Amino acid sequence: MNNLPPSPITSTVDFDADGSHHGFLRLPYSRDDSAWGFVMIPITVVRNGPGPTALFTGGNHGDEYEGPIALFDLAHSLKPDEISGRVIIIPGMNYPALKSGTRTSPIDLRNLNRTFPGRPDGTVTEKIADYFQRVLLPIADVVVDCHAGGKTMEFLPFSAAHIVPDKVQQAEAFRLVEAFGAPYSVKMLEIDTVGLYDTAAEELGKVFVSPELGGGGTATAASVGRTKRGLRNVLIAAGISNGTMQPQATQWVDMPDQDCFTFAEDAGLIEFCVDLGDCVAKDDAVARIWPIGRTGLDPVEILSRRSGIVLGRHFPGLVKSGDFVILIADLLSP
Repeated sequence: MNNLPPSPITSTVDFDADGSHHGFLRLPYSRDDSAWGFVMIPITVVRNGPGPTALFTGGNHGDEYEGPIALFDLAHSLKPDEISGRVIIIPGMNYPALKSGTRTSPIDLRNLNRTFPGRPDGTVTEKIADYFQRVLLPIADVVVDCHAGGKTMEFLPFSAAHIVPDKVQQAEAFRLVEAFGAPYSVKMLEIDTVGLYDTAAEELGKVFVSPELGGGGTATAASVGRTKRGLRNVLIAAGISNGTMQPQATQWVDMPDQDCFTFAEDAGLIEFCVDLGDCVAKDDAVARIWPIGRTGLDPVEILSRRSGIVLGRHFPGLVKSGDFVILIADLLSP
């Protein structure tokens, strides 16, 4: 990566200036309606002298709203005298996707969270990933990337971190997960790690936390409230904010293997036999898929591949072959 050209993205804010500064990451994007146009990604930097740096992001996927709402609020309300160090706030990482309310960018159809390390001479999404990879992640100590289920999934509200080779890094990530204070805290297993922002941050030695706080392509007062409180808690636990923690009870769960995930092999109308938060046994019926081409046909029954708690599910009511159906995780002892 040392031979790559500089990023075409420039910042209108000074990352090293004390105070609260609002501006943009400016990405040149020549197009039919703006020959010399830019993609303007909102950013806030709040700094008060030396100290750790937190990088808070939302809108990695544009149809997940808890993170962007909470981060626009934090950018508006966080004051320099509340912190020691620096907080970088980007409510819409993939800003074109956030504006269109889609998981992927409407410009190049790329999923930012599968595009790292990116390229400075690539598509718009690749250029955004490259800027995070080479400019923002290296100056961060703690990274929180806020997610939700978007338009096609919903979850019990949880915060997560990964098992990583560096156990000191892992322990600190789990400590901040617990400090975040979501109702559930997860030892996360990913089903697709290629190009992840998570992996890019962790390979650089950063402490990475990833909340998943709702779904269905919307946000609620409760889900946004949890996100706002959790982000403030992380700043305090990381030694950046001088505020008072708002501790919340959390239940730890584990996602130890691929049997946690079940996918549809048939298309149709899905009927869930269990709800989020229910406990199931291996081989329990968790859903049925009704063919919708005609009446009188038997549904396809979907069985749980393991015992545990229903942590996530497909949303909304129609599924296709290959769609995610249900996520079942192990409850751990308190």
